[in-house]
Amino acid sequence: MDRPELIPILRPEDLNDFHYKTIEWQPTVSETKHKYYHVNRIEDFFQKLSFPLPPHRKTVHDIIYLKKGFSRRSKGLNKYDFQASQLFFLPAFQITEHEVMSEDVEGYFLHFDDQLFPFLPKNYLNETFQFFQLQSNPVISISEKSKVYIEYLLERLLGLYEDEKELNLNLVATYLLTLFEEIKKELPAERKKTKNAYFQITEQFKNALAQHIYQKQHVADYSKILNISPNYLNKCVKNSTNRTAQDLLNEMLTLEAKTLLKFSNLQISEIAVKLFDQTPSNFSRFFKSQTGFTPKQYLEMY
Repeated sequence: MDRPELIPILRPEDLNDFHYKTIEWQPTVSETKHKYYHVNRIEDFFQKLSFPLPPHRKTVHDIIYLKKGFSRRSKGLNKYDFQASQLFFLPAFQITEHEVMSEDVEGYFLHFDDQLFPFLPKNYLNETFQFFQLQSNPVISISEKSKVYIEYLLERLLGLYEDEKELNLNLVATYLLTLFEEIKKELPAERKKTKNAYFQITEQFKNALAQHIYQKQHVADYSKILNISPNYLNKCVKNSTNRTAQDLLNEMLTLEAKTLLKFSNLQISEIAVKLFDQTPSNFSRFFKSQTGFTPKQYLEMY
């Protein structure tokens, strides 16, 4: 049975109403531009932002780069503080909550859609740049040397976005890929290692889980999405993580349940039905088997 998402998944056209305090004041942008790509200086819009932003997902990837100030944002259930000369990279469909930005904040925000890169092989971004992966650390520190190049690229992307003429998406895609390569150079050596085919399929499975966990809660559903057999999917996950595909599916269900327990106003019985289509007692047994706590005990921790 299909179940509606309880944590909202925001498309580009939804973002203005979600981020800004009033619908009377919003940045004016072309719908065509905004669909695929958006960039702005944070300080130009900061006073109109409404913090904290509640848990949500986006259909686009986004980057926050700070030149000054600090911010606190979550990826999944983990919270991260970041500051000047650091960026926060959030892959599409990842659960996030944005708690705060300091009053003196300066920097850039941008989002972009995979559709900007039709010329790239499937899964190229995820396989080439580790920060696109759901499990990666979202905070990346930028060296003094690289700051010059990264800030130039962000300013150039902003200039293209603000140009009143028709936006050259091919040029935007080229600058974005250059930006990704500059960011990649800043990663510690252990975060750059080339991964094998097992790992790549496992990452595709994780990405699919993030997108479809409400509607699809069986491993066989995901093997169909990836066009491989359930046995081969399980083999890939086992070789990459020493866990089973079912383990990762259960982990995603648990993450979703934890997020709803922590941030939503839903009762435990409502989460049991809306997320799992189960009785509260069955949900409680599942949750305790995964976390060591009942849903009620987990709630009391917060």
